[in-house]
Amino acid sequence: MAVMEQTASVVDTLHIWNGLQDAEQAKAWVEAHLESSRREIAALLAVAAARTVENTLAAYDRACWHLRMAGSQGGVMFMVHPVAAVRDAVQALQQVVSAEGTALSLNREVYRALSALDVRGEDAATQYYLERTLLGYRLSGVDKDDATRERIRALADRSTELSMRFSRTVQDDVRTVEVADANELAGLPEDYLARHGVKDRSGKLVADAPVVLTTDPPEMSPVMSYAASPRLRRSMYLAYNGRGYPANKQVLLDLLAVREEMAGLLGFRSWADLATVDQMMGSAANMREFLNEVEAAARATAAREFAELEAFVRERESLNPEAAGANPEAAGANPEAAGAALPLTLSDARYWEEQFRRARYDFDSQSVRPYFPYAQVEAGILATAGRLFQVRFVPVPDAPVWAEGVKAFDVVDAGSSQGTGTNAGLSASPLRAFGRDDNSVVGRDDKPEVVGRIYLDMHPREGKSKWFSECSLVGGVLGRQMPEASLVCNFPEPKKDSEHPENDDAGLMQYSDVVTYFHEFGHLMHEVLGGRQRWAGQSGIATEGDFVEVPSQMLEEFFEDYELVAGFARHYETGEPLPRETFARMVKASAHGRALSTLTQVMYATYSLETHDRPAGELDLDRLLREGYDRFSRYSFVEGNRMYAAFTHLVGYTSNYYTYLYDKVMALEFFAEFAGEASEMLGGETAMRYRRAVLEPGGSKPARELVQAFLGREVSMDALQRWIGKEFSA
Repeated sequence: MAVMEQTASVVDTLHIWNGLQDAEQAKAWVEAHLESSRREIAALLAVAAARTVENTLAAYDRACWHLRMAGSQGGVMFMVHPVAAVRDAVQALQQVVSAEGTALSLNREVYRALSALDVRGEDAATQYYLERTLLGYRLSGVDKDDATRERIRALADRSTELSMRFSRTVQDDVRTVEVADANELAGLPEDYLARHGVKDRSGKLVADAPVVLTTDPPEMSPVMSYAASPRLRRSMYLAYNGRGYPANKQVLLDLLAVREEMAGLLGFRSWADLATVDQMMGSAANMREFLNEVEAAARATAAREFAELEAFVRERESLNPEAAGANPEAAGANPEAAGAALPLTLSDARYWEEQFRRARYDFDSQSVRPYFPYAQVEAGILATAGRLFQVRFVPVPDAPVWAEGVKAFDVVDAGSSQGTGTNAGLSASPLRAFGRDDNSVVGRDDKPEVVGRIYLDMHPREGKSKWFSECSLVGGVLGRQMPEASLVCNFPEPKKDSEHPENDDAGLMQYSDVVTYFHEFGHLMHEVLGGRQRWAGQSGIATEGDFVEVPSQMLEEFFEDYELVAGFARHYETGEPLPRETFARMVKASAHGRALSTLTQVMYATYSLETHDRPAGELDLDRLLREGYDRFSRYSFVEGNRMYAAFTHLVGYTSNYYTYLYDKVMALEFFAEFAGEASEMLGGETAMRYRRAVLEPGGSKPARELVQAFLGREVSMDALQRWIGKEFSA
């Protein structure tokens, strides 16, 4: 029975945002899916005959699909919906959905029913699905006594509440920095200054009123990279790294205590051990060993990078103290307050690395921004992904979206290997398409196959998440429901002023923004191309959690191919393509600082590990943060840095931030397979082999099998070490 039949007010059963204006609509939509999930579980438990895959596992899978629909779409609306009352409503509903999921994970009757299945005659994917499902039940505590299970349930509810509170605080906490003297904005791009009403008059910057900057990424990032004023950089650094503080400090401590208690009840020494036992990593001890290995691989090169940078700044300061930001008269008493360039602090890092790249490699990252207007970058990434994965992106202008400016595209396959017929039109199908008996969605063979739909929500707005994320919206099932997913990002927004064309803004992006776009699009393609499995629980990004960053980080590497980038990098005013020489300098310059940035990632991963591996009651979040920076960073710590209060990865990834580094190792090994194809990098055999072996299986195989299928071997640290040391290689 369709959800639509359960709640008359719900019109679009696949898209919560379609017509969503108030809390009651959101509640009705979520409750309809929860009720459908409950019905499937009731039907599963009512089976009197012998347990089969169809009457038990299939019913369970459908129940989980409905549950994930309620959770994923509610979560995305919390991140993006423009109406605050709706965000409040879906935030509260996330608690309800989480409680429903916890109850299912602790349901002994369902566990016994699934355990009774004999799947020895089923395909490998089904056997693996059942194996992982039963493991998940055991790790949830289904085999514990009643009192323990009830305590686990209460802790899970508390964890959800704290996690949502932490995330909402960060999302709503947009801080500002007021600049009274416009000359403190010296060094920032012209379009940035114009956007803030700043003009150049006879070499002096002036504005009609104090300039107010926010901590939103398009405003914060240029300040940290280009602002010549150390005072402004420091103010912005502290504002950005103060978001969520002080409220989130206690919230985080409470959350860590909840996780610690839950891990203990489940028989684990720490949450870090619990969170890694079903991952590729396997244990907190293995994680610690891996992080030590990465640190060792990067430390010597990082020391060399920093020594060269420090020597460069010292030379600049001696030649021109004022330009370097030094104040000789006051520097002795308090170098940071005086604005002295040395010692280099964390708020100086991006600025001085930019200056070093300009001097060493004759590359100014501002110089390439005109070649990366947002609209061209979007078109270029769609074209690149289309060639690489053999798909087309067809705009769907009449698709329902949640906010003005969000774009929808159907993903049309040009290299299909799964299923028969076509999925054209599936995204508009009601939930009966996911029912047990309806196969009507399989269409005629003479139409191109629509394999998914994507949504691009790419620019900041009030109340929206400030991060860069890929989000599943509708789980795909082969032959029944195509997957839908979105990007939620905060790139500069192009704007047209018909009355005053001189105020037009092309939304120029930094090249690091373009790399981020490639990264997130890698997630998106994994979600869509992996979203056609027999089982909903294996569709999309459903591998072990510490494999999920491989496809995204692998796609980043394509940004170093000139032919690819030149296809869309054209000057927004002249149409001139990005010169090859400029691109070559950009690639060389981008290799600078890789060891330093790798150690920063090790620091974040270590902080993530230690907060979940030490006794929660003994944690001092500030001291641990300072210890991490002192151990891994060459830059001096900036007092007042409370980045943990906005470190939302501690909510989502918990102890497992190591995933980014772990997956970088695999991503570089994967990309090396493409690198030998020269001009055929995008359209060659390797691209389709990668799609088939890594993306299309979704979560139907262990991640190690995906690696083995594509590489034909295990991974090593060799590619990471070459990547780290590229700046100094011959």
